[in-house]
Formats: sequence, structure tokens, C-alpha cells
Amino acid sequence: MTTSLALPQSVDDLSKTFGGQLLQPGDGGYDDARQVHNGLIDKHPAIIARCFGAADIVDAVNLGRSLGLEIAVRGGGHNVGGFATTDKGLMIDLSPMKGIHVDAKARKARAQGGVTWAEFNRETQLHGLATTGGVASTTGIAGLTRGGGLAPVDRGFSFRPRIT
Repeated sequence: MTTSLALPQSVDDLSKTFGGQLLQPGDGGYDDARQVHNGLIDKHPAIIARCFGAADIVDAVNLGRSLGLEIAVRGGGHNVGGFATTDKGLMIDLSPMKGIHVDAKARKARAQGGVTWAEFNRETQLHGLATTGGVASTTGIAGLTRGGGLAPVDRGFSFRPRIT
């Protein structure tokens, strides 16, 4: 486990190259970033790494490992059990990662981990594409792609989008 002195120095060191935001208790935006869909969940991570790209995710995981912190990953933050956050650990927040690429010719789509079903559907429907997904449009695709949720076209299709 980390010492109270190691965390601030490690965060300061990482902030020099981190593309996203590193938030700690008391920072502006920390309380909003730690909230998840289920209002009964009230956890307080030691640090929130709001990632803007894959390099940020790698750096955040390495930070958590080096400090011995519990790591939670937030895609859309919709998990009812509150697994997208942690007390005194590291929350890796993918919600700023909104990239979507549709290859209409190949009829495939790729999306980053912070995309919601409303955002994904809007982009794919421009090309006449549909996929299984969540019933609630505000749900993040990351958690549901990994095996949860129900959707109107689930019973007829088994395609799952690729999260990048």
C-alpha cells in the first residue's frame, strides 16, 4: 500500500506527461468526477485519472500498480453495484474518451470506452447500422459490451462493438 507522501509525488511526476486530468480530493471537479449513476454509491478515490487516450490508461494502471492501489475502471459509470469507483484507490475514468470510427464499407464500428449507447447509435445509424446494446441510451458501451444489459435487438443478433 502507498504511503501518504508517495501519492502526491507520484501524481506530480505523472502530471508532467499525462494528457488527461488527475484529480484528488479537494480539486475542482473531483466531486463530480467521482459520482456514478447509482446515487447510493458514495466512494472517495484517492485519485481519479480522467484519461484522454490509451497512453493515459497505461500510465494510470502503472501508477496504481506502483502505489499498490485498488483500481476501478469507469466507462459510463452506470454499474448499479458501484464497481466503477473505489474508496482510497485509483479510479480510471474513461468517460472523456468519446472516439467512434465507423467503417461503412466493412459494416464495422470501433469506439472508445467513454462512449454511451446514444452516441454510438447516432454515429452508426448514419450508415444504416445497428447493434445490440443497452436499453438506456445514457449507459456506457464499455460495461455492456463486456457482457451486461439487454437491448431491443439482442435476441436477433450477437454482434458486439470493438472497444478501443
